[in-house]
Amino acid sequence: MTPPPDDRWLAGDAYEAYMGRWSRLVAAEFVDWMGVAPDAHWLELGCGTGALTAAISVGGVPASITACDPSAPFVEHARRLLPDARVRFVVAGLESLPGRSGGFDAVVSGLVLNFVPEPLEVVRSLGAQLRTGGALGAYVWDYADGMEFLRIFWDEATALDSGAAALDEGRRFPLCGRGALEDLWCAAGLSDVAGRAIEVPTRFADFDAYWTPFLRGTGPAPSYVASLEPARREALREGVRRRLGAEPTGAIELRARAWAVRGVAI
Repeated sequence: MTPPPDDRWLAGDAYEAYMGRWSRLVAAEFVDWMGVAPDAHWLELGCGTGALTAAISVGGVPASITACDPSAPFVEHARRLLPDARVRFVVAGLESLPGRSGGFDAVVSGLVLNFVPEPLEVVRSLGAQLRTGGALGAYVWDYADGMEFLRIFWDEATALDSGAAALDEGRRFPLCGRGALEDLWCAAGLSDVAGRAIEVPTRFADFDAYWTPFLRGTGPAPSYVASLEPARREALREGVRRRLGAEPTGAIELRARAWAVRGVAI
């Protein structure tokens, strides 16, 4: 019996190995695309392990970044990795976002909006933190068609266990498809709305390098793996390896795609 979704986001090191290293590649390109002027004041919702925060600190040349996440372990991980005086990490979610007199110049969120129950309300709340003319941006993974290493995993998981379909991010998150974010930004009243795809390589030295992050219990797919009995876990492992056509010592080269959006507060 497949358990209900339990997207555990607890361990910063585990998340970094599973997803954070790929989100860092997307974050750098996203910050450049946002086009925010130097010396801006940024607010980030859902900073996680600090992938987007680090990209802003380098590519955005900010005056300040207020980076928030409701997970204390993630915030501690990010704070440890990014000792930047311009950055303030805060354990906070949407209901307790820090404000700024006059509003922020840019508000961003990476890989978060698909996990919230009311994304339109979240976007409106984030937009309310901006000054007039400030920029609001976000990105999400294309779980259905663009995340090859996850698509292969879930295709095999659902082939072995039909109940796993309820956990597959590609089915759970329709917001992660082409055009969905732009529609959301328009509905929230942003102007000059634009969207784009960002693709990055996901390279693994061998199958063990691909599989090991799934064993560390942080994120939807690793949470599912952790719920399996050893025999079922091994069957899933071998099925995924066959789908990849991976040799024990052969490199695995795949692609990951995210959808990004930006808009301006009126």
